[in-house]
Amino acid sequence: MSSLRTDLGNRDCTADLTPLAGGVLTCGLTEATNGQLRILVIENEPADVELVMHALQDAGFSPEVDVVQTMEEFTSQVRTNCYDVVLADYNLPLWNGMESIEVLRGEGLDIPVVMVSGSLGELMAVECIKQGAADYVLKDNLARLPESVRRALRERKLRQEHRDFQEELARSNRDLEQFAYVASHDLQEPLRMVATYTQLLAERYQGKLDASADKYIHYAVDGALRMQTLVQDLLAFSRVGRQGRELKPTDCNQMVESALKNLQTAVEETGARVEHGPLPVVLADGSQLLQLFQNLLSNAIKFRGSDPPHIQVTAQRKPAEWIFSVTDNGIGIAPEHAEVIFVIFKRLHTRTEYPGSGIGLSICKKIVEQHRGRIWVESQAGRGATFKFTLPVQGTRGQYDQSDEKRN
Repeated sequence: MSSLRTDLGNRDCTADLTPLAGGVLTCGLTEATNGQLRILVIENEPADVELVMHALQDAGFSPEVDVVQTMEEFTSQVRTNCYDVVLADYNLPLWNGMESIEVLRGEGLDIPVVMVSGSLGELMAVECIKQGAADYVLKDNLARLPESVRRALRERKLRQEHRDFQEELARSNRDLEQFAYVASHDLQEPLRMVATYTQLLAERYQGKLDASADKYIHYAVDGALRMQTLVQDLLAFSRVGRQGRELKPTDCNQMVESALKNLQTAVEETGARVEHGPLPVVLADGSQLLQLFQNLLSNAIKFRGSDPPHIQVTAQRKPAEWIFSVTDNGIGIAPEHAEVIFVIFKRLHTRTEYPGSGIGLSICKKIVEQHRGRIWVESQAGRGATFKFTLPVQGTRGQYDQSDEKRN
């Protein structure tokens, strides 16, 4: 049976598909304000189609309906026309109306599907909702249909607004990152010149002028060097994730060892003792994972207590993720500061107490989130801190992964 159109509202609707975030398509919506509604009905009984249309018309809608009975007809219609809602019978001679949801997903279309069935048990109705149906209505209670359609349309509008918001937020973040990258990159050279020449002034004229002049030169040199460090850190932050790199199997043991080599001077000066392993092989951007471990280890060394730093790096496997822990015996962090320390430029101490720009943990957070993980800290002031972050188990490789499976 070919598709049938019944037009009760004399409405001319063209397929106006608008792409949204995530590749989802939606039509321009007008039905919520003037009652016009274009429906695709999956039904093999013409009398039931008439009952559906009258129920909607009695509620103030002006429905224009296309009717299909097969998956091929349904697919052809949604590809060429713009629909506000799909009303699907559950059991048809040739296919199951619930399969329309998979077709819509495959086509990247956000069109709510309301099941309209002669009989549908509670368990089956719940299963339909779980699989993505907007609602279900029994044919002997079509008085519920108009409100069900209105609710489905409201929910789609909310989804569209959410997608629009997410897309705008992502666009704004990209613009901010681009600005931070360009600004910090372009400031590098003039700041280098300022720092270089203020240092030359200090070398050549220190002690040759009065005490005030020496003090002013010191302030200029210190300010220029701090600004240079700040811009370099901002550039490092903006570079994280700017260019998508292929995730590859990465040995975390090697990443920690490389980070310790880069921190060798600090380790020797403080007498730090760092223990780790065994650590897994994960799917990651190696350079970012190295930066993550290096920042966390550097923090643990910097914020040390009266005793030499003792740092432990461990990993625990959960069903869907690895939980990494970097534990130290340092000065700790008060619980009320556990969230703000990951905010860019947020500092809990003065530069005199602990040097730095307050951007290292922000970089850690950005790296972890780009690897689909999360990061947090567990700590008490004066009792050390444990920074934890997760990475997905999916895609792990290597001997440790296999041995871990045997133990469990």
